[in-house]
Amino acid sequence: MDKIRYINLCIVEFARKSGMSAKIAFNYLKLYKGLDFLDCNYEAEHLLPLNDTIRDLALLCKRNGGTI
Repeated sequence: MDKIRYINLCIVEFARKSGMSAKIAFNYLKLYKGLDFLDCNYEAEHLLPLNDTIRDLALLCKRNGGTI
């Protein structure tokens, strides 16, 4: 349950910092493998500051073809 809450928090925070709705952020993160990253790396990422995780998501998505 904590993992789900954390991933949801990351989606909402990514949306806020990127100026998009949570639904669009979810679709963006899903398309460019951000959700897979959060799921596979939860054990390490949830220990980092949230801003670091959001930055990691943005970098990963860019590497996978994202534009944000």
